[in-house]
Amino acid sequence: MTSDTAVAPQEGSGTDGEHISRPRLADNVSVHPPTGADAPWIIQRGEHYLRVGADLARLAQAADGTRGHRELAALLGPRWTPAVVDTAVRRLVAAKVFHGGDPDRGAPRRVPRLRVVPPLTVQLTVVHPQRLLSGVLPAMALLGLKRWGAVGALLAAGGLAALAALGPELSDVLGRPLPPSVYAGVVAAMLVASALHELAHAAVLAYYGGRPSRMGVMLFYLSPAFFCDVSDGWRLPRNEQRVRVALAGIATQWVIAGSAALAALVPPPGRWQDGLLLFATACYFAGTFNLLPVVRMDGYLALMGHLDIPHLRDLAMADARHRIARLLYGGRHRPELPQLRWAVAFGLACMAAPVFIVVPALGTFASLLQRMGTAGAVLMVCASGYLMWLLVRGAVRTAVEARTAGAPRWRIALSATALAAAVVCALLFVRIPYTVAGGYAVRDGGQVELLLPSSADRSAVHAGGAVHLYRAGLVGHATTGEAVIGSERSTATTAPLSALLPVTGTTLSLPAAAYPLVTTRPPSDPTGSARLTLGKRPLAHWLYDTYLAPCWR
Repeated sequence: MTSDTAVAPQEGSGTDGEHISRPRLADNVSVHPPTGADAPWIIQRGEHYLRVGADLARLAQAADGTRGHRELAALLGPRWTPAVVDTAVRRLVAAKVFHGGDPDRGAPRRVPRLRVVPPLTVQLTVVHPQRLLSGVLPAMALLGLKRWGAVGALLAAGGLAALAALGPELSDVLGRPLPPSVYAGVVAAMLVASALHELAHAAVLAYYGGRPSRMGVMLFYLSPAFFCDVSDGWRLPRNEQRVRVALAGIATQWVIAGSAALAALVPPPGRWQDGLLLFATACYFAGTFNLLPVVRMDGYLALMGHLDIPHLRDLAMADARHRIARLLYGGRHRPELPQLRWAVAFGLACMAAPVFIVVPALGTFASLLQRMGTAGAVLMVCASGYLMWLLVRGAVRTAVEARTAGAPRWRIALSATALAAAVVCALLFVRIPYTVAGGYAVRDGGQVELLLPSSADRSAVHAGGAVHLYRAGLVGHATTGEAVIGSERSTATTAPLSALLPVTGTTLSLPAAAYPLVTTRPPSDPTGSARLTLGKRPLAHWLYDTYLAPCWR
């Protein structure tokens, strides 16, 4: 909504309501003048910000419910006619900027404390950040952002140097089980770091004169996190200010990571050092991941603010879908971002990002999820189902947009059939290595047993099958022994938690099936993880056995 001079019908007919003939701003709408020489006019509707031209902003300011179209045209100047005013009014009514005639439509609406943001985010507003910034802003004003940035860069760089100096200890921490207390401490510290991350966004926005609106907790793709609404950053006059607001959280997270890594140099090897190393690594990784511009996180917000293009990701993905639709189905599409030569490539990367993020994560943690039994199986189904939904939704949207752009039905049907045939061929003829994940334990007397959770594929167990024994951490693992299955007959037992999950120092156990093992290389640890390699299976069979069947075994 940036143009306000389109040709339109004459002034509203007699059947138009008062909201058309004598328009006024909706009660939850305000008009913000430019905050700088190059800044735009902003119309704010609740939490939504619309950039408009000066002429349209003047109309919005003049519409107070007492003036008709002729009076508004006379007030706004010679470029305006009653017909042009009528067109602009109808557009602003449709955009819910002007009162829409419905008594409830223009009433101010409170932002609900609990909001669902598609596709997989649930937000709960807890506080308004302005109340938390009273002690932060004076300190920021005292030194300024540049000096604080220099201090933060030194801490972040020093932390990386500390992790390099503690390389062997870090590799050991990531590759072996840890006590539950260490994991609990790291999770709690990560939540605090996430809260400070979001507060940093709010602080930098307030430093530049903006108003952070709300802050709270959320489930972001099933992971707990914090959020802070800094949409008011679009009112800032300079692009670099919006970029700094977007990157403030990442910088804060790296500073926290660097401080934790430097602190890990102090204590001797033990739980404190393990926890600090794991926390520092997680913070560095979270900040780096947050920097990716192809997902809707801080890196993307920084890129969008730098280019000064709202909804950059959605527009780029639309251009990418249009390019795919034109190649597959034909038709003509108007580019959404003709000024960006790399818009299609960026859109393709955004569309592929969930696949390239979730699939490697599943590959890294697949054996861990399998050893968690039914709960792990359900998590794998949810993640893989989400990917399938994204792929199907993207394919359907591409076909619909191609048809809207004039692609012939026969070509859409032919291309869709060819794609479906390619998927079926891949499911039937592509073969994937199949493994079963479990644990092992050395019982009294030295007998080594293979321990499989209830969700494991026990039909794949056969005498003489090779079993790989290893020590598993959150990321890495190390081989501790080799064995073969002594018998296909199992006994019901309980497995130490340390045999199925990368934890130690707990007496908890889970139900499991035990198979006797004959060790060709005795394990060096009394408990640990185990993996059976069972050859290759067709992709369809592999998907069923790996993701679906564990839910009801």
